[in-house]
Amino acid sequence: MFNKLKEKLGSFKQSIGKTIDEKAVELKEPVEEIVEVEPAEGPVSTPEVSENVSSSSEEKLDKAEAPAPLKQKIGFAQKAKALVFEREVILDGSDIEDSLWELEMALLESDIAINVAEAIVESVKGELVGSRKKLGKNTGELVENALRSAIYKVMSANVFDLDEYIRDAKKPVHIVFIGINGTGKTTTISKMAKRLKDMEYSVVIAAGDTFRAGAIDQIAIHAERIGVKLIKHQEGGDPAAVVYDAVQHAKANNVDVILSDTAGRMHTNVNLMAQLKKVCRVSSPDLIIFVDEAVAGNDAVERAQQFNAAVPIHGSILTKTDADSKGGAAISIAYITGKPILFLGMGQGYDDLKKFDPKWFVDQLFE
Repeated sequence: MFNKLKEKLGSFKQSIGKTIDEKAVELKEPVEEIVEVEPAEGPVSTPEVSENVSSSSEEKLDKAEAPAPLKQKIGFAQKAKALVFEREVILDGSDIEDSLWELEMALLESDIAINVAEAIVESVKGELVGSRKKLGKNTGELVENALRSAIYKVMSANVFDLDEYIRDAKKPVHIVFIGINGTGKTTTISKMAKRLKDMEYSVVIAAGDTFRAGAIDQIAIHAERIGVKLIKHQEGGDPAAVVYDAVQHAKANNVDVILSDTAGRMHTNVNLMAQLKKVCRVSSPDLIIFVDEAVAGNDAVERAQQFNAAVPIHGSILTKTDADSKGGAAISIAYITGKPILFLGMGQGYDDLKKFDPKWFVDQLFE
């Protein structure tokens, strides 16, 4: 999982490490030069000026700015003092500019959206520039901590605990699942139903995908295996009516959670998008969850953004995360939509649904 991104992050760590090591060697200049340019505690003396100089000349000299070379030497002196006396290296922005560019390219190649890649690079830069590294200390650790912090900030910007929400919300809680065809939406609903049942909630599934041939039979098989109630109509029927009936059944029978399936559709399909809006209008769901494949990368991010614009979502679930070598969608989608990732699909089994944890995700990138 995430092997390609791991490799690219590892290359960045090596590049920055090499830069720091080279910088340490380059800063080994004579200490005498440092001492001469450091400002004294009292007034600055100017050896070139004789004692007989006029007061007006002294005033001019007092007002004169220090020469540019002196300023540069002071900056160098601070760095060299850190190196020679404190055995530390101080990083400039110019020191790591090339490496940061390489990092941004690596992130883009890993299907991370461009504005997300820029946010990560800026965060890494902020962590490293001006930082001090003790000579002999593990350089990779310094860089890895900066990367971890940057990616974690992006992924934890929006966090939402679905379990807490369901626990505290007025019942029944109605959740509608949306997305395009073939991304594992129906399987994800089945996994969620199993998970909630294991948590001792009562669950009903609404077979709202009346458009795709075989969709009702598919979810009926899952419902029977899991042991939850399924509300269904005939193929080609009105999905809004199916979902409405499921909500009424839940209310009448004190069911805790309603999970409504919907037909997969592209945001460009005007008729199906109007149908989806009708489903949400008639049944007033508490949560709308977007489902897509992690392996779709930037396509998944773009689709999430477009669905969110048409039917505002509350969060996302990414399927096939265990097969994702890049990790771009998982890193980008919450940042782009402003809505959290809730779960990750990690396999084909009913129990292969992992609650999203930003820390766990970041750990996978550096294990």
